[in-house]
Amino acid sequence: MAKVRVSTLAKEFGMTSKELMGHLAEMKIPAKSASSALEDAYVAMVRKQLASVIEARAKEVEAAKQAEEEAAAAEEAARAAEAERERIAAEKAREEERRQFAAAQAAEEAARAEAEAKKKAEQERLAREKEEAAREAQRRAVPASDSGSRFRSLLDQIAAQETVLKEKKDAEAKAKAERASERGNRRGGNNDRRGSRRNDRNASESRPHSHRTNASNNVAAGMDFPNPDKQGKGKKRKGGHGNDEDHYSRMAREAEEYSREKVLEEARAAVEEASRESTGRRKKRKEKREREAAKAQEERKIEEALAQGVNPEELDAIKVSQGVTVQELAEALDVPANDIIKRLFLLGTPLTMTQSMSDDLVELVADDLGRQIKIITPEEENTFSFYDDPADLKPRAPVVTVMGHVDHGKTSLLDAIRHTGVAAGEAGGITQAIGASQVMINDRKITFIDTPGHATFTAMRARGAKVTDIVILIVAADDGVMPQTIESINHAKAAGVPIVVAVNKIDKPGANPDRVRQELTEYGIIPEEWGGQNMFVNISAKQKIGIDDLLETVLLQADVLELKANPDTFASGNVLEAKLDKGRGSVATVLVTRGTLHVGDTLVAGLTYGRVRAMLDPKGNAVTEAGPSDAVEILGLQSVPNAGDEFRVFEDEREARALADERSLKARIEEQSRVKHVTLENLFETIADAEVKELNLIIKADVQGSIEALQDSLDKMDQSEVRINTIHSAVGAINETDVVLADASNAIIIGFGVRPDGKARSAAEREGVEIRCYDVIYKCLEELDAARIGMLKPTEVEVSTGTATVLDTFKVPKVGIAAGVRVEEGEIAATDSVRLVRDGIVVFNGKIASMRHYKDEAKSLKSGSEGGIGLENFQDIKPGDQIEGYRIDQVARTE
Repeated sequence: MAKVRVSTLAKEFGMTSKELMGHLAEMKIPAKSASSALEDAYVAMVRKQLASVIEARAKEVEAAKQAEEEAAAAEEAARAAEAERERIAAEKAREEERRQFAAAQAAEEAARAEAEAKKKAEQERLAREKEEAAREAQRRAVPASDSGSRFRSLLDQIAAQETVLKEKKDAEAKAKAERASERGNRRGGNNDRRGSRRNDRNASESRPHSHRTNASNNVAAGMDFPNPDKQGKGKKRKGGHGNDEDHYSRMAREAEEYSREKVLEEARAAVEEASRESTGRRKKRKEKREREAAKAQEERKIEEALAQGVNPEELDAIKVSQGVTVQELAEALDVPANDIIKRLFLLGTPLTMTQSMSDDLVELVADDLGRQIKIITPEEENTFSFYDDPADLKPRAPVVTVMGHVDHGKTSLLDAIRHTGVAAGEAGGITQAIGASQVMINDRKITFIDTPGHATFTAMRARGAKVTDIVILIVAADDGVMPQTIESINHAKAAGVPIVVAVNKIDKPGANPDRVRQELTEYGIIPEEWGGQNMFVNISAKQKIGIDDLLETVLLQADVLELKANPDTFASGNVLEAKLDKGRGSVATVLVTRGTLHVGDTLVAGLTYGRVRAMLDPKGNAVTEAGPSDAVEILGLQSVPNAGDEFRVFEDEREARALADERSLKARIEEQSRVKHVTLENLFETIADAEVKELNLIIKADVQGSIEALQDSLDKMDQSEVRINTIHSAVGAINETDVVLADASNAIIIGFGVRPDGKARSAAEREGVEIRCYDVIYKCLEELDAARIGMLKPTEVEVSTGTATVLDTFKVPKVGIAAGVRVEEGEIAATDSVRLVRDGIVVFNGKIASMRHYKDEAKSLKSGSEGGIGLENFQDIKPGDQIEGYRIDQVARTE
C-alpha cells in the first residue's frame, strides 16, 4: 500500500499537522515531522483512534458554517434595509435639488435683469460723456488745417516769429550805438548836423514796418505821442530829439513784445492740447487695429482647422508618438537634445538619446519648455480627428446595439423590431445580409447594428470605433442576470454608452421582472422609477408586446443625447464587417458617422484604400449617397478591412494610397517584431533571460470547486524562482474574450472540463495563444510542474572529450603555425573547446581554427589517429604540448 504523509492526513482530518503529531505521540506511532510517511497499518489505527475527535471536529465545522449562513442572511437583510433607506434619502435629495435649482433659476433671472439694466444705464452714461467730450474738443479746437499739418504750421510760425524778434533786437542795438556816435559828433557843424539828421532819418526808415504800425496803433488807442518825423524838422533842446525817439521806440517795443508773448503762449497751449487729443485717438485706433487683426487671425485658424478636419486647439499642439525617444522629441520640439537630457537629469530620470520616454516625462519636459504637445497612441495613429462648426451640425438618427446573454432573445427582438416596422409601413427591408437594419417610428429613423456581441463590441471599441450611441441590454424575466449579462454591462460602461434595459419573456410562466430589476441594481443599473438613470421596458419579443414602447424609449434617450452630425463634408465612419466575395471582390459594410458618402469617392479604411464603385442600402437597392447614421454596403476596396476600422474620404487618390501604404508597411514591421506568445513547450526559451520568471494562467472550469482545487494545488508549488499567476478564473466555456485577455497578457489558457468554442479556437490560432484542456487535475499539475522546472536556470557541466600530444609543428598558408598531433584518448571534435597545456600550465584556452586528417578536412580525430590542429588566434605551439578537448553541457534541473 502507498504511504500517506502526516501533513496530508492532518488536512484530511481538518486539523493542523502539529495537533496530529501530538496524537501520534500519544499513540506511540513513530513520526519525526509533518513530512514523514505513515504505513497503511498506522493510518488505519489513527483513523480508528481519532474517529471521535474527527466527528466532533465535523460537528464544530457544521455549526460554524450554519452560524456563518445565519450571519450572512442577517447581513443581507440589513443591506436591503440600508438600500431602502438610501433610496428614500436619494429621493428626498433629488426633490431638494430640484427645488434649489428652481430657486437658483429665479435668482439668476433676477440677476440677469438687474445686470441688463445696469449695462443699459452705463451705456447711456458713456454716450453722454462721449458727446460732452466731443463738444469740448470742438470748442477748444484751433481753426486751422487738420491734424499734423496744422500742428506743424503753428510750430513753424512760432519759430519764425522768435527768429524775427531776435533779428529786431540785434538791429535796435546797432542803431542805438550809431545814435550815440552821432550825438558825439553833432557839434562839428551844420554839415555834420545835416548828415546826422539824414542818418537819423535813414535809421528811422530802417526800423521794421511793424514797429511803426504798432506805434501808430498805440497812438490811435489814445496815447498822445509827438510825431518823430515832424520833430526832426523843428528846433529842440540840446539832445532832446534823440531822447524822445528812444522813449517812443521803447514803449512801442514793449507793447509789441507783450502782445507777441501772449499770442505765443496761447498757441503753445493749443498745440499741446491738440497733441494730447491726437495721441489718445491714435492709441485707440491702434488698439482697434490690433483687436481686428487678432480676430482675423482666430477666424483664419478656425478656417484652417475646418479645412484639416481637426479641433482648432490642436493646430498649435506638436504631435509625437507614444514611446518617443529623446532624440525624436528634440527634433519635434526643435530644441537641442542636451536641453531635454538636462531636464531629465534634474527630474531624476537620466536617459540617453535613443531611450524611450514615458508619457508623463514627455508632458513634463514640454511644459517646462512652454510648448503644447499631444501624445498619439498606437490606436489613435490609425484614426482621424475632426472638427465641425456647431452651426453646421444637424440632428441624426441614433445607432443602437442589442446585447445580452445567450438565449435571452436578442435575435428575436431584432426580428420583432424589423417586422413591426414593415407591418406599419414605416421601415425598409430586412437587412441581415449586411449586418445592420433601419426602422422608422413616429417618422424618425433608428439604425440597429445586428452582428456585434459583446466580444465583437469590445474588439471594435479597442480599435477606437465608437459607433454605438445606445445599448439595449436584453434580460430574460424568467432567467435573470447571467454571466454574459454582466459582461455586456461592463463593456457598455467601459464604452461610456447609455443602457436601456429590455426585460424580455414576460409572457412566460415564472417571469418576474421585478427580480431582474433588483438583481441589476447590484451592478449599477438602477431603474428610473427607483431613482436611477436607466430606462426599463417590459417586452415579449415572441408575442411582440412592448416593442413600440421600447422604440419610443430609445428615441427619448436619443433626444436626451442630442445626437448631431455635419452632413455637408467629406464622409467618415467605421467598418461594421467585411468579407471577400468571389464575384464582387472586397465587400464592406460601413456606418457613416459624419458627412455624406457618394459613389466615386476615394476612401481609406484601416490598411486598405479604394474608390466606391457601388453602394447598396439595407433593402439591397443601389444608392448614390449615404448620410450620417446610414449603414451601406460598398464595393471597390483593394483588400478586406477589419471590423471596427475607421474610414475617411480623401479628395486626392494619391494621398489615400500613400496613407494606406504607410499603414501597411508599419503593420508588417510590427508583425515581424511581434513577440511570440508563451507556450508550455517554449516556456524555457521565452523567459530564459528574464531575472524574474512568471507564468500567467487563465483558468476556465465546469464548476467553481474545480477552480478552487486547481488554484490550491498551484499555490502549493514552489514560487521562489518561478511565480505562477492566475490572472483570471471563471466558470464556463473558453470564449473569444478569454483569448483576447490571454493575447494581451501573454498567458496560457487552462480548461478543466470545458472546451473552447469555434470563435475562441479561431482567435487562438490567429493570435498564437495556447489552450490546454484537461479532464484529470493531476495531469494538468504534472505538465505545469514540468514547465515550471524547465523554466529553472540549468546547471553547466564541463565534459572532457579527449587528449592529444603535439608531435611537431609546421607552417600552413593563411593559417599560420599548426600542430601535428596524435590523439591519446577520447575523441576531439572540431567544434570542441581546447586548452593548450605546457609543463602543467594552461597557456591557451579557446576554439579550434582548423582540423585536418592528412590533407582532408576532418570533423573529429579519434583515439590513436594523427592529424593537424590549428588554434584560433594562437601561434606559440611547441612539440610536447598537450591539447585537451572539452565541451560545456547544460543539464536541466529537476527541482
